[in-house]
Amino acid sequence: MGVLEKIKEIEEEMARTQKNKATEYHLGLLKAKLARYRAQLLEPTTKSSGGGTGFDVQKSGDARVALIGFPSVGKSTLLSKCTHTVSESAAYEFTTLTAIPGVMEYQGARIQLLDLPGIVEGASQGRGRGRQVVATAKTADLILIMLDATKSEEQRRLLEIELDAVGIRLNKKKPDVVFKRKTTGGITINTTVKLTKTDEKTIRTILAGYKLHNCDVMIREDITTDEFIDVLIGTRKYIPCLYVYNKIDAISLEQMDKLAREDHTVVISCEMELNLDYLIEHIWEELGLVKVYTKKRGVHPDLTDPICLRKGATIEDVCDGIHRSLATKFRYALVWGKSSKFSPHAQKVGLNHLVADEDVVSIFTK
Repeated sequence: MGVLEKIKEIEEEMARTQKNKATEYHLGLLKAKLARYRAQLLEPTTKSSGGGTGFDVQKSGDARVALIGFPSVGKSTLLSKCTHTVSESAAYEFTTLTAIPGVMEYQGARIQLLDLPGIVEGASQGRGRGRQVVATAKTADLILIMLDATKSEEQRRLLEIELDAVGIRLNKKKPDVVFKRKTTGGITINTTVKLTKTDEKTIRTILAGYKLHNCDVMIREDITTDEFIDVLIGTRKYIPCLYVYNKIDAISLEQMDKLAREDHTVVISCEMELNLDYLIEHIWEELGLVKVYTKKRGVHPDLTDPICLRKGATIEDVCDGIHRSLATKFRYALVWGKSSKFSPHAQKVGLNHLVADEDVVSIFTK
């Protein structure tokens, strides 16, 4: 029996099983098995013989945004409107057959926008180059799910299922669970909160299913069985996501208003160029980038060319952004801005100082 058949069999058994207190251990075991088979499907153990065509694109710019959606929802049109890249777009499906990158400049930052081919139902199992599409999406800092406003909500649910099946968790945080393997000593489970969605017996059952008999588990959050399996597998990606509804010029104002009020949602029309500026602003907010300006001694800071970093970046990251060898020669830095204790005056700081948005940094070397 192949992996696909095993997955289908487990899914059917889960659908047949009633959810109650008596069956939750059995369901937990089935979920663990299902996650293991899906991981096998995505990362085959046998080496492929032929060298296929490359699909991933080299990362460039300060952040990467992946466009995902069913065929003919307007991904290529959006890429052409937001960047200076021409991606072929037409009225028929599957116009785009490979990943097409474009760079969007906003507030001094360069954001790479990646137009991926349209995915079909069953993409997580390899249909229609779906596996390459979702594997490329794993490398993104933000996922834009493009949806057709004229079609049903089912399209959104199907895309979420496909991305969930390959280990991409949308708009979720990594569970606060510490898991450590050890050689002897059995299983130790400690919790700092009351578990209401799972229990210790289910967790031990799942660990036994993964042949883990010696490990330490520290749970600091009320997690579900699925979240615990995600921690065990360890290859899950937690990526922020924006749902972008295109073709709003073809629906009623009431429908558009309803869609626009949903969480993590933006409504646009690529054809009529409606709301594109707001979408770019929203992308910037979701990426959560921090702009830092550099200053030479005795010279005004250069406000035209910022260094863009992730939230939580330190002076060491600023040094790496300028040149990799700078951190080894570092003596101290002067910081002006929100992160300075003595704002508006400068603060003398070390490599571990956290920088804030629009800080000005002057670095002094040995």
